[in-house]
Amino acid sequence: MDFSPSERSLDLALRVRSFIDTEIEPAERIVAADIADRRARGEDPWPAHPLLKELQVKAREQGLWNLFLPAGHEGPYAVQFGTDGGSGLSNADYAPIAEEMGRSFSAPLVFNCNAPDTGNMEVLLKYGTDEQKSEWLEPLLDGRIRSAFLMTEPGVASSDATTMEATATVDGDEVVLNGRKWWSTGVGNPDCKVGIFMGVTDPEASRHSRHSMVIVPLDHPGVKVERMLSALGHYDEPIGHGEVSLTDVRLPVTNIIAGPGRAFEIAQGRLGPGRVHHCMRLIGLAERALELACERSTTREAFGKPIANLGGNRERLAKARIAINQARLLVHHAAWKLDTVGAWGAMSEVSEIKAVVPQMACDVIDMAIQLHGGAGMSEDFPLSAAYAGARSLRLADGPDEVHLGVVARILLHPYGEKAAAAKENAKGSRS
Repeated sequence: MDFSPSERSLDLALRVRSFIDTEIEPAERIVAADIADRRARGEDPWPAHPLLKELQVKAREQGLWNLFLPAGHEGPYAVQFGTDGGSGLSNADYAPIAEEMGRSFSAPLVFNCNAPDTGNMEVLLKYGTDEQKSEWLEPLLDGRIRSAFLMTEPGVASSDATTMEATATVDGDEVVLNGRKWWSTGVGNPDCKVGIFMGVTDPEASRHSRHSMVIVPLDHPGVKVERMLSALGHYDEPIGHGEVSLTDVRLPVTNIIAGPGRAFEIAQGRLGPGRVHHCMRLIGLAERALELACERSTTREAFGKPIANLGGNRERLAKARIAINQARLLVHHAAWKLDTVGAWGAMSEVSEIKAVVPQMACDVIDMAIQLHGGAGMSEDFPLSAAYAGARSLRLADGPDEVHLGVVARILLHPYGEKAAAAKENAKGSRS
């Protein structure tokens, strides 16, 4: 296997990095200060900042738009909505681009590659009807609206979707939604107009056929954003995570994606590539944290020495370098596996990266905070927000324990079969 980026991937990654360094990072400081000022004055901090809108226009003009589109989506959407090259990218080719985007909190939004929009757009691309694509996918690809994914619930252990309490009940030519969701990323943004809701349609069906995914306009009667949630004190404006209630929300049955009972199938196809995107962005975030740690520890002195030369700090920096490189290779392997054998064949590899990379990023960022002292916990540096984001991803898209369980199950499966066969043979011999 060769993890060398293709010529196209390398070109796009370099251009994305240049755009982040020259356009996004300077503007991001202004946006963050303006949001903090609005919040301090008691004003609404959520409206999308005009600077971000301007950057989106510039990015699109340069073809740095909708780069998440998967390979196989050549033609109208990629061409119409400004993707460089007019075709989608493989997971392996998108991985280094996602890493560069991870260096900046705003970059994914500027390039229209922000979660959960990317996953929602991929669902509509693969499973949506022509009508669903026209009404919701095209505005999302165009950057005119944002979206949310309504799955996690406050009242149950959402790591086990079979405990879900929210319902999507088919009633004639309508589907009726009831339930409460939270950690619904994106609902704080005023441009967020639509959500994809997951609920139980048939509680008597097999565990993987009970649920449906339904397109929900967020201005529909019965839908209410109850509150915005902070993650370790950070609200992640202008996107944010919210708690949403749905009370007797009646929608046409045609809003069900791919038909009733297919939510698990859709989720599997959605989450595999999305987890690669998350993990590569986290690697970019860890790289940025390591850079800040190196800068701080070589320019700041204590007890007559650069901080880098105190205690075991050189070893800590070296171990961070090694950990990031190891994690990157693991993610590239998972991306390659997704491209070659698909989501089901790469299930272990995707769970491996989801368990390893957020923990690695937390460790590297924590080390960087320590080397910055009190400043590392302040808003003067991006490290506390980076830690909050990395820590949340040890829960989002499945907690570590679930992914480790998947890896163990796949690992042990052939041994269990062998043991069962041996037991059966022994039983036959005795009889």
